[in-house]
Amino acid sequence: MATHPKVIAFDLGKVMVDFDYAIAVRRIAARGKVTPEELGHFLLTHSPLLFRYELGLLSSEAFFKEICNASGFDGDFEEFSRAFGDIFSPIEPMIRLHADLRRQGLPTYIFSNTNDLAVRHIRVTYPFFADFTGHILSYEHGVMKPDAGIYEIVERQCGHRGSDILYIDDRPENIATGAARGWQVVLQESPEKTIGAVRKIGLLGPESGSPPLTASPPE
Repeated sequence: MATHPKVIAFDLGKVMVDFDYAIAVRRIAARGKVTPEELGHFLLTHSPLLFRYELGLLSSEAFFKEICNASGFDGDFEEFSRAFGDIFSPIEPMIRLHADLRRQGLPTYIFSNTNDLAVRHIRVTYPFFADFTGHILSYEHGVMKPDAGIYEIVERQCGHRGSDILYIDDRPENIATGAARGWQVVLQESPEKTIGAVRKIGLLGPESGSPPLTASPPE
């Protein structure tokens, strides 16, 4: 039987919030000189621009200028920030799961490959983000999952190693690096499966006071 972890690390995108870069691509292209398909290919497939931004190698302002040069976007930085950042929707069962674990006094961390504009938006839009003990974000450290270096940063920041850490992520390659360090890991395939895995470890009892931990129906 797995030992009870002393700290829990949550990925952000596709674990706590869903996201769709196609939303940003359509908004930006609508104010530019390229099609959404052309901009999507440039931003998400062909160019290392987004990768460099999430590594913290570009400021948000420099990223904005690069996108303007590539797309002809004619809005200002604030409009771009809204268009690029507002692409998220909450995964409510996971937010409730996190709230349950925090009520038990467990330290929790966001551990994410992400960027400044995304985090700015999430901070002001989703109150749950402030309820984590800490945040380890790729753009602040210059290293991204699954590079072992950022996992070492998690260990230093939380003060634990090995099986004391439970890690939830939707990417198998990210989970694999955590498992190689002896972390307990859960690959998120659905909120229901993740919650079941956390319950199996013994972190959720039937006496939990939160709403039922089941997926919300689609709107």
